[in-house]
Amino acid sequence: MLCTNENEHSPVLTAVLMPEGFDADELRGIILERFNMSLGAGLSKLKGKIFRIGHLGDLSDLTLAGTLSGVQMGLQLAGIKVDPSGVEAVLDILRDT
Repeated sequence: MLCTNENEHSPVLTAVLMPEGFDADELRGIILERFNMSLGAGLSKLKGKIFRIGHLGDLSDLTLAGTLSGVQMGLQLAGIKVDPSGVEAVLDILRDT
């Protein structure tokens, strides 16, 4: 679920490790309530420490941009500092490819 070897990352799932002191399940709740977007939970010893983004099946550039936007807004609402240009950088890449 949370791969530490760059060569073994999953093409169908991204696990995001939360900063120390923040609960991934609380973040998932904020994102679900505010943006109606469901993210996967961390399991077992990773419960509350990670959230998962599934990207198996029908995924387009627009779907990816929307997902990343929802995650970024949720992180900001949870009080986690993020670079606000993060989604903008993704949009630049997606637009130019």
